[in-house]
Amino acid sequence: MSERRSTTKAQTAPDPEDPRKPDDPTDMSKRGWKYSLRRTVREFGHDQCTDLAAALTYYAVLAIFPALIALISVLGVFGQGKSTTDALVELAGGLGPAETTDTIKGVIDGLQTNQGAGLGLVLGLAGALWSASGYVGAFSRAMNRMYEIDEGRPIWKLRPVMLLVTLISVILTALGALILAVSGPVAQAIGDAVGLGDQAVTIWNIAKWPVLLAIVIVVVAILYYATPNVQQPKFRWMSTGALIAIVVWALASAAFGFYVANFGSYDKTYGSLATVIIFLLWLWITNLALLFGAEFDAEVERGRELEAGIAAEESIQLPPRDTRASDKKAKKAEKDVEDGRSLRRRRAAELEAEGKGPSSGDADGEQGRAGDTRRERR
Repeated sequence: MSERRSTTKAQTAPDPEDPRKPDDPTDMSKRGWKYSLRRTVREFGHDQCTDLAAALTYYAVLAIFPALIALISVLGVFGQGKSTTDALVELAGGLGPAETTDTIKGVIDGLQTNQGAGLGLVLGLAGALWSASGYVGAFSRAMNRMYEIDEGRPIWKLRPVMLLVTLISVILTALGALILAVSGPVAQAIGDAVGLGDQAVTIWNIAKWPVLLAIVIVVVAILYYATPNVQQPKFRWMSTGALIAIVVWALASAAFGFYVANFGSYDKTYGSLATVIIFLLWLWITNLALLFGAEFDAEVERGRELEAGIAAEESIQLPPRDTRASDKKAKKAEKDVEDGRSLRRRRAAELEAEGKGPSSGDADGEQGRAGDTRRERR
């Protein structure tokens, strides 16, 4: 049964830092890299990553607007709401298709008219944390599929981890928003205080982008490392897959924006919903890039194991973090099978007694044995 994969790997998988593996992915052979790339493309389709990206987009939408409420409430308390939200709208227009700006601007303008900053802060923070944890949980399930492992962590252990990852991600996102807030008059005031004057604005407008990029890198690294139920090799701030994800996302966003601006006809097709549809498509593309990078990291790990002589061609051999939840699921599944077998045998005996069933001794015959054989193969 598939639920037993975690238990099996816990018993047979080698240490994540097995000395037989190449020390670093860059130490893999050229043939190993080709194999990993080819397998990434195939597994990306096999794991149904386009559907997974759609699910992540749904959870992202649930998380975005509570986060906006919290952000605007916080900034409103400190009197920086208007300048920062204008910067957020400008940033959205620069990163994604221009049409997404209208959608975000409309939501932000509506939120700014609400004067209940304190209540919005409390509700927004709670809603953002809970909704964003749904996204992190969905990302964890997607990662488990890529690493060919079952979720074995019990809920009391899994949920705090997901909430911690969510909290770190939310804090880093808020830090990014704060960086955007420190612009214009704020940067000028800081520059005057330290004696830099107008140069502070110029320096900060250049320096803030590498800082924002670093925040994106950290968030992606944490998602890739902490969410799957596998003991991974040493933590890397920038894995090859993370680099690919960020580059693919930037290029795909630019290409999608160019297409929408020059060739798309979303206004004619969707009317007033066009900007919403474009925004959702952009989020979907973003999640596709994240999943492709994660899939590549998983296949690079498979390549490292194969070059170490570890039998990973059918399943990646990394030990699970925990197996208790998957063990319980396996026992329940086995009980369901036994109950079904008992039901079949009892009914077969009744039919045989009525002269409607198979000949004596066949109630548990070829059909039942064939079913048992199929289960063993699975």
